[in-house]
Parts: sequence; C-alpha cells; structure tokens
Amino acid sequence: MATAKKLPSGSWRCLVYDYTDENGKRIYRSFTSDDPSPAGKRKAEALAAQYAAEKEQKKRSSDKSLFSDRMESYITSKEAVLSPATIRGYRNIQKMLLRDYASFCHMEIRKVSQDDVQRVINSLSRSKSPKTVRNYHGLIASVIGSDLALRTSMPQKIRPELYIPSDDEIRALVDAVRGTELEIPVLLGAFCMMRRGEICALTLDDIQGDVIHVHHALVLGTDKEWHLKAPKTGSSDRYISAPAFVADRIRELGHITTLNPHSITIMFQRVLKRANITHFRFHDLRHYSASIRHALGIPDAYIMQEGGWKTDAVLKSVYRHAMSDRQKEMADLANNHFFRLCNTEK
Repeated sequence: MATAKKLPSGSWRCLVYDYTDENGKRIYRSFTSDDPSPAGKRKAEALAAQYAAEKEQKKRSSDKSLFSDRMESYITSKEAVLSPATIRGYRNIQKMLLRDYASFCHMEIRKVSQDDVQRVINSLSRSKSPKTVRNYHGLIASVIGSDLALRTSMPQKIRPELYIPSDDEIRALVDAVRGTELEIPVLLGAFCMMRRGEICALTLDDIQGDVIHVHHALVLGTDKEWHLKAPKTGSSDRYISAPAFVADRIRELGHITTLNPHSITIMFQRVLKRANITHFRFHDLRHYSASIRHALGIPDAYIMQEGGWKTDAVLKSVYRHAMSDRQKEMADLANNHFFRLCNTEK
C-alpha cells in the first residue's frame, strides 16, 4: 500500500500509480488531506487504497481473457529466460490441463475462484505425486498472478527414498563398464559428483590437468532436440578436482562420451541388470560420492562447491540415508561402547 508523505504546507499527500504514457513515463494520481494530524495521513492513504482497489476491480471485470490463453502467453514470455527443460515441463503441464481439465482452462481468468483451483488440485492428487501436483499448482498460480491470491491446500510432501550404493556395488559397476561407452560417465558421476547433462556437455578442453570446469549441460528442448545451455544457477558453474586416475583415463581414451542423458539412463540400467547389481539411478552415483566425502570428514561447504549445490538441503537428505555397507559397522561401534560401559569389572 502507498504511504502518504507530509508536504511543507503540513498537508498529507499519497501517490498511487495510474498508468504509463506513450513515452514510457509512469503517471501517478495524487490524494491529499489538509488535516496535518496522523488522522489526515490515514485519510489520504485510505483514499489512495480505495482508488487502487476500484481500479484493479475494474480491470479484472473487463478482462475476459481465458485461462488457456493466459497460460500460453505466460509460457511463451518465459521461453527466452528459462531453461529448455523447464519450458518443456510447462508445455507438458499445459497439454495435460487442456486435455483433462478443459472446462477449467476455458474459464475467464476473472471468474476463476479458489474453489476452482482447489478442485483441480484435489483431482490431480488422486493420480500424481505431491511433487508433480506442486509443479502443476506453481504454473497455475503464475498464470493467475495477482488476479487471485491463492491459498490452496496441497498434498503432504513425501520424503523420497534414496538409495546410496555401497563401495562394493561401485567397485562391481566400475568393472562392468570398463572399456564401454559408459565408463567415463560412471567415473565422473561416482567420483566427481557430476550430473548426466553436465557429463554429456563436457569436452576435453574443459579439463586442465586434474581440474574439470563444469559450465554447460545438455538438455532436451521442446523441439525434441538436445541443446547446450549454461547452468541454471551460479553454483553449478564450478571447478572439480578429479581423482588422477579419472583424468588419466579420459586422456587415455581421448574423449568423454557420445551419449545423451537419456541414453546414459537406458544403458546404465542394462549394465546393472547384467552385472546383478541392485537397481539404482545414475543420479545416485552423485549421492554416493557426496556421502563418501562427508564420511571422510570433508566440510559440507567444499562438497557443496564441487557438487554444484546451492544449499545444503539435498546433502542433509543424502546423509540421513546411511550407506548400507557402513550401517552395521557404525551400529557395532556404538554397541561395543555400550557393552564396555556396562560390563567393565570394578
């Protein structure tokens, strides 16, 4: 809300934005009160607030644009600034909403109510994960914007069940991929905490000695083509000190990989099955690498920097899932301590 300021005359004046003229100048409307007391200030601010509310209501009542049209305009306006992966996600949500919630999409924005949005979210919650539902709601809220202050009840978040492979599983995996197109991606994922898209975008020019500069990712665009893009956040543009054997192996082979992220996923699952290794995601190699660093006592700040994490939220989630091959070892340490405490002869 606009705040009134006192004029040299003692009167109060409150300015509220009205419109922008043809030269791009912002034009304000002035509301004043000659009463120099605090009551005069409140009166000027109340007049300004009333005008702004009536102006917004008039604008809303005259806007007959449909939710579907506003959604298309919103996504299009973001194509130049958001990543191709994010836009692709928006387009998928748009497609699903138009198909399954046509009546909602063809409502005029000014007629959309909180109950309308809640009904869509309730319906989505019956078939989609809480995370997916929140993605849908995020787009819906962005499209509606300031036309409606949403207070939607969302499904309860479900903590994901992470799997962190053991040292033995990593050793078996490295043996299984040696000499294949998947060898370097696995080494970079397990020992350098790199993501699939970052690995696929890496070139030999990005490696100086044992230091890897991660500054691009390969992502799938809405045109179904793969595109190189800069990192989504500044923390993802980083330098990684790779183990010498990883850097040496890359130089020995003379290339990183010709695979794209989807191909890595498919080949990775086939290797796990052939090698009789417990199923886990390629991305879990990154969690394994972070967990080992944490277990070795490396400060989280260094792990976050090399892994490209902006906050420690993901790391804390990873650490909550103790590595299975070390769990009994840790339990035995504690139990042996308690045994000595209670069974020492006096």
